[in-house]
Amino acid sequence: MTKPAAGNVIAFSEAQPRYLAVARALAGDIAQGKVAPGERLPGERELCRHFAVSRVTVRHALSELRDRGLIEPESARGWFVTSTALGEPNALMSFSEMARSRGLQPGARILGRAVRPATIDEAEALHIAPGGEVFDLERLRLLDGVPVAIERSRLPLAIAPALPEADLAAGSLYELLGKAGAVPARADYVLQAIPAEARQAKHLELPEGAPLLMATARTYDLGGRAIELSLSIFRGDRYRFRATLLRAGRVPAGDRGGR
Repeated sequence: MTKPAAGNVIAFSEAQPRYLAVARALAGDIAQGKVAPGERLPGERELCRHFAVSRVTVRHALSELRDRGLIEPESARGWFVTSTALGEPNALMSFSEMARSRGLQPGARILGRAVRPATIDEAEALHIAPGGEVFDLERLRLLDGVPVAIERSRLPLAIAPALPEADLAAGSLYELLGKAGAVPARADYVLQAIPAEARQAKHLELPEGAPLLMATARTYDLGGRAIELSLSIFRGDRYRFRATLLRAGRVPAGDRGGR
């Protein structure tokens, strides 16, 4: 990587921690291709001089980028930019929200969309009448133009009747649901590894049999209403899942309450 240009020095605001401003600036350089995948970031001392911040601030910024899946350490050689990847956070977020939070540009191609009667299993899972109308949407999801996932969503049409006419190649499904009064709040999520079938491999630009991650979820709104059944197929080399695990019966000291 070339040295940061002097014109890239950022203006800090009291409204956000300095390390987040530094992380955002570096994430922007990565998103714009100023630092290529596999390329090393400047050393901590150089970053300190460039941004006029302390080493503690730089280290917090680098940790933030690591948590976002944008960079990774390589022994004593420093920090390197990872391949274009989406890291699922320990929170319910749309694909578009996750991508933008990492400085990546989300995109979509519609593979299929239809309004049809729900199957018996779908009706039971969504708590709607058998044969009730569902909106069935399948999209190829992109990060900076690179295909990374195939997403299929099935939603009761009654919760958002305008969905079939919406531009879902450019817009966020979760944003549209929120505007319809069905704000996604919780999801039951299952993740497993599978080999790529011929159709999946073609869309994701992979050889047949390549490793994929399949996520199935049932999403609920703030009122506890089931609003979506989803099936997502991710490229194994462009997806990371991050979660916080707690030992049963053990509560971290910082979570015990108190003022």
